[in-house]
Amino acid sequence: MVTVHLPPVPGYAALAGALASAGLGVTDVVHVTEYVTAATKNDLDAARSFALRGHRVPVSRVPIEAVVGSTTPYVLGVTAHPSDGIVYLPSVHTTEGDFRDQYRWCLARLRELAGDATLVRTIDYTATATRADYPRCGRPRRDVLGSVHPAAAGILVDVPVAPGARVALDAVAASGPLRVLNPGWARYDTLTYKPAVQAGKHVFLSGFGALDPVTQEALHDGNLPAQAEHIYVSIETVLAEAGASGEHVTSLVEYVTPAAVEAYPRTKALREKHFPNAAVVSVVCSALLRPSFLLESVPTAVLP
Repeated sequence: MVTVHLPPVPGYAALAGALASAGLGVTDVVHVTEYVTAATKNDLDAARSFALRGHRVPVSRVPIEAVVGSTTPYVLGVTAHPSDGIVYLPSVHTTEGDFRDQYRWCLARLRELAGDATLVRTIDYTATATRADYPRCGRPRRDVLGSVHPAAAGILVDVPVAPGARVALDAVAASGPLRVLNPGWARYDTLTYKPAVQAGKHVFLSGFGALDPVTQEALHDGNLPAQAEHIYVSIETVLAEAGASGEHVTSLVEYVTPAAVEAYPRTKALREKHFPNAAVVSVVCSALLRPSFLLESVPTAVLP
């Protein structure tokens, strides 16, 4: 059965219609990501329960500044159809301890929830004020993660998912044979994440910014279309290691900084050229780990 990623759903009231348009029902849903602004006043727990009619699924909640091109206070990323070996996990956070303590707790909790499966991608949402502390997450990742380092992305948020939470972690796990995809970029030899991990027909990629993979220098400062082109080519370079291309990308989550919102529509045609079959969720984040980054893209691909 093929995994389905719905186009962004503008709230739980629209979920039934979105599922019906894809020929799906609520029992087909296997994971929901709630991209939520601080202005959200909805009781999402009640709205979720009503929309899913009691069907229980893992839920990730991601704090964002806004939904690109929309005034809706939140948007849903919906994954449907179970796939053999793929374990969808809820996001986790704690309010106890310092940044490193919280990061370690989140990783350990996700490992616990994954059971015998291996984490194949992590996305951390860290408080902007902790940017200088971010390198300290390397130690807990080395201590807690297994021998196969996952793909990863890191996003900064001004308003955390809960008061006192310095980090929230989202993850996907998989069982069965795993394959790391790396086009020969040596920088990943010393990092605790990889460009992508393939699990069966699924490829979970890291977050990509406009970074030279050899020199590790940020590129195209202030030029969003040029950054986007570099990102999209990098993604296709990694996918080629699995004999795949941008056509196999089924989901693309794009984190746009506030400085890039005005120029973001200029990347639409480029994105559609590289990833014609992707369900694209575009949200405004507070900032990215590299101050010059205007965009970070997190793709998922499914091979034929």
